[in-house]
Amino acid sequence: MAEQATELSVPVPWGEIRGKVWGPDHGYPVLCLHGWAHNCGSFSTLIPLLPKECRYVAVDLAGHGLSSHRPPGAFYSLHEYVADVCRVVDALQLKKLSIIGHSMGGDIAGMFASLFPEMVEALILLDTFGFLPTDTTEICSVMRQGLDEMLVYEKKTDTKKRVYTYEKAAERLSAANPTLSEQSVSILLERGLLQVEGGFVFSRDLRVNFKNIERISLEQSLEFQARIQASLLVVLADSSFDRMFSEPAQSRFTTALLQGLRDRNHTVVTAPGDHYVHLSKPEVVAPFVSDFLRSKVLSRSIRKHKL
Repeated sequence: MAEQATELSVPVPWGEIRGKVWGPDHGYPVLCLHGWAHNCGSFSTLIPLLPKECRYVAVDLAGHGLSSHRPPGAFYSLHEYVADVCRVVDALQLKKLSIIGHSMGGDIAGMFASLFPEMVEALILLDTFGFLPTDTTEICSVMRQGLDEMLVYEKKTDTKKRVYTYEKAAERLSAANPTLSEQSVSILLERGLLQVEGGFVFSRDLRVNFKNIERISLEQSLEFQARIQASLLVVLADSSFDRMFSEPAQSRFTTALLQGLRDRNHTVVTAPGDHYVHLSKPEVVAPFVSDFLRSKVLSRSIRKHKL
């Protein structure tokens, strides 16, 4: 299936959302959303191991990979990403779909499935709970930090990106993500770098590094979680919980989020590996995802066709 991947471009008001598509034209649609600071290459090793009856649409989120950066003055936040998913789904004329989301992409998927529960049939979250609450006592300071970072950035007269040799860019990505394999680094850099005079620059918008200024509490997260109607699979990597929660108070919410999933009979499994196990060791994750798609979605569509 890897050889059949084609490029995708969806027009948006400020440019385009780019991505890659695997699988047959009329296959069952599965949208794939990558994590923060990555790109759709994050799924390029996993997708070839998944059911061939599906059509996998993996997008570069705005400001990532080859997708356009948001306009000057715009913030990168969860709700804007959810709106982008709406734009992609509308452009592809999808009425029903499933979503695979890794890390931040899973949080976007969780929010979309809460807001549009009638559209999402199966939701597969890779190393995320689908929501990332912030302690209510910290929301103000975190929001202010994000605002300050953006306003300071906008006052800079020189916002040119640093130019690297390919080797130095690979070193930098590895240093920021020490558990990434050499092959994984190479895959992510395919869409993560742009060639310029004198070398390469990272393709992502520098503004994606700033704190997200839109925050939700645990109570709000549980309310959103309760509104999901899709069959839900959570695949947690057994050695990466420290990566999931950037703020100390967030780790306290794990129990409540997990309990909410179990109360609704959703499936939670643990896979051996780190935060990027779906990319570096896809054979570990693929059986969980494949079995879930077959049992929750594909078998249902086969029964519908027989009727």
